[in-house]
Amino acid sequence: MDVIYSSSHFWILAYPAQHSFELFDKFRLCTLFLEGGDALHFRLEMEKIPGSLRNEASVDALLNDYCSSAQPIVFH
Repeated sequence: MDVIYSSSHFWILAYPAQHSFELFDKFRLCTLFLEGGDALHFRLEMEKIPGSLRNEASVDALLNDYCSSAQPIVFH
């Protein structure tokens, strides 16, 4: 597992061996695991953000859209 992005609101965790990502919303305490086609689609969406515009606001906006269907983290 590698942390490939961290902002005040989100983390993106990459699992290279599984070709997957986990999106973590720090404020809402929820997570979304992306694998297979979903992970590929997410990577392509990230690549669509031009390097000059790839800042916290633009990446967080994309993550906010993705995390709208995220599952809450349950502590036992």
